[in-house]
Amino acid sequence: MLRVPRRPTTVTGRRGPRPARVVLLVLQVTAAVTGLVAGGAAQRLLAPALLAVVGLQLLVVSRAARRGDGPRDPGPPRRLRGVLRTGRPGTARAPRAAGPAKGAEPAPGPGGPAPSTPYTRRNASMRALRRRLRTHFAPAPTPAPATAGAGAAGPPPDGSAPPPVVGRRARTRTVVLMTGPAVVVSMAYVDPGNFASNMTAGARYGMMLLWVIVLANVIAMFVQYLASKAGIVSGRSLAELCRDHTPRPVRWPLWAQAELVAMATDLAEFVGGAVALHLLFGIPLLPAAVIIGVVSLVLLALAPDGKRRFEVTIGAFLVVILVAFVYQSLSSGSWDGAASGLTPRFAGADSLLLATGMVGATVMPHAIYLHSALGARHAGTGPAQQRALLRANRTGIVIALGAAGFVNATMLTIAATAFSGANSDQTLESIHSGLGSIVGPGAALAFALALLASGLASSSVGTCAGQVIMQGFLRRQVPLLVRRLVTMTPPLVVLALGIDPTWALVLSQVVLSFGIPFALVPLVIFTSRRSVMGPLVNRPLTTAIGTVAVLLISALNVFLIGMVATEGL
Repeated sequence: MLRVPRRPTTVTGRRGPRPARVVLLVLQVTAAVTGLVAGGAAQRLLAPALLAVVGLQLLVVSRAARRGDGPRDPGPPRRLRGVLRTGRPGTARAPRAAGPAKGAEPAPGPGGPAPSTPYTRRNASMRALRRRLRTHFAPAPTPAPATAGAGAAGPPPDGSAPPPVVGRRARTRTVVLMTGPAVVVSMAYVDPGNFASNMTAGARYGMMLLWVIVLANVIAMFVQYLASKAGIVSGRSLAELCRDHTPRPVRWPLWAQAELVAMATDLAEFVGGAVALHLLFGIPLLPAAVIIGVVSLVLLALAPDGKRRFEVTIGAFLVVILVAFVYQSLSSGSWDGAASGLTPRFAGADSLLLATGMVGATVMPHAIYLHSALGARHAGTGPAQQRALLRANRTGIVIALGAAGFVNATMLTIAATAFSGANSDQTLESIHSGLGSIVGPGAALAFALALLASGLASSSVGTCAGQVIMQGFLRRQVPLLVRRLVTMTPPLVVLALGIDPTWALVLSQVVLSFGIPFALVPLVIFTSRRSVMGPLVNRPLTTAIGTVAVLLISALNVFLIGMVATEGL
C-alpha cells in the first residue's frame, strides 16, 4: 500500500470574510462615526441605523467564520485521493475493454510485449503519477559517502535532494504566496512618518535628496530579506530566536525596548490617521484618533490569524496609496528633472541631518520582527524547498518594497515641484492646503485619502507586530482588544495635551531609532550561525554586507539623536 504524505499546509484557522466585505465594513463604520461626531441633524439620525446594519453584518460574518472552523486544507483533487492513500485509482473510471479480467495482466504475445488495453494504459499512467509524487514529496536523503573514481555522481554537498521540477504556474503561485507578507511589511515604509519627512525634504531641498530614498530602499530590501530568511529557514521568528538563544537578563530588556518601539510606531500612525480625518471631515484630532483605533480593531478582528485575508486587505490599502500619489504626480508633473537628484550630495549640516533621519527611519524594527514571524509560517521542510521559497521571497520583496519606495520617491518629487524653496518646515496641514491651492483640489483630496489609508493600515500592522513580539519573547499573548487599548493611550494623551502632530511624528521617529540596533544585530548574528540556519547559513559576503548596513544605520541614528539632543526638535 502506497501512502504518500500530504504536503503540509501553512494556512490554518478560521475562514475570514472576503476583503471586499472588510473594506465595506470599514467604510460604513467610518461614515457612521463621522456622522455622529461632525454631521448635521439628518446624518446623526441616520448614523445609528448604519451602525445597526454594521452589527448585523458582523453577526453574519462571525457565524460564517464559526462554520468554517478547522484547518483549511482542501487536499488533492477527488480523483487523485484514492491514488495518494491506497495506490489504486480512486473515483477515476475508464471504459472497460473486453478480454482479460480486471486486475489481471494480459498474456504476452508470441513475439513481443503484452497487448495494450485501456485498463493497462490507465495503470501505467497511475504508476507514473505515483513515481512523480514520491519524488516530489520524498524527504531529503542522508548524504552518501564519497566514492572514488572519476565521474562519480552524488547528492549535493549539503545533502539535500535535487529540487523538484515544477511548472511556471506553480512558481507563480509560490511568488504570490510570498508576496503577501512583503506587502504587509511594506506598509511600515509608507506610514505617516514617511509622509512628513519626505515632503519636508522635497520642499526644502528639491530633488537633491532623492538618492537618499533610493539608498534607503535598497537597504530596506536587504534587511527584510534577511528577516524573512530567518523565519523561512529556522521556522521561528526573530523574537523566538532571541528567546531561545539569549539569557534571561538580556531577553527581558530586548522585549521591553521592542514593545516601546511598537508603541512609538502606533503613535505616528494614530496621529497621521487622525490628521487625515481632520483634513477630510473636519473632525477634531482626539475623536479622530479614537475612530482610527476602532476601525483598525475592526480590520484586525475580521482578519483571523494565519489567513491571507489580512494580507489582501493591507494590499488594497497599499494600492489606494499608490494610485493617490500617481494621480498627484501626473497632475503636477513631478518627475520632470528627477534624474538630477540621483547624484549623492548635501547642502550643509541641515540637509545631512534630514538625510540621516530619512535613512535611519527606513529600517523599522517592528517590521523586522513581523516579517520574520510571517516567514516562519511558510517555513520549508528541506533545503530544496527552502531555496525555492527564498527565491520567490526575493521576488515578492522587490515587488512590495519597490512599490513602497516608488511612493516615497513620488512624495519627495511632488513636494519638490509644488513647494520648492520653502524655508519653513512643512506640516501635514500646510502640505494639504498647499497642494489644493497649487496643484488642485483633486491632489489635496488624494493626499488626504492616502494619509488616511496609511494610518489605518499601518496601525493594524503595528498591532500585529506587537502581538508577535510578546508571543515570541514571553510566550504570552494578550487579547487583541486589550493591546489595542494600551497602544491607543500614548497618542490619545499626546493629542489631548495639544502637542503639535508633526512634532509628535518626529519624536516617534527618534524613539524608533533607539530600537534599530537591537533588532539588526541579532538578525545578522542568527542568520550567520550554522546551528540556526543549517546549510542555508549566510555567505561571508552576505554577513559582511549585513555588518556594514548595521554599522551604517546605527551610526546614522546615533548622529541623529546627538543632533536632536544638541539643537532640539
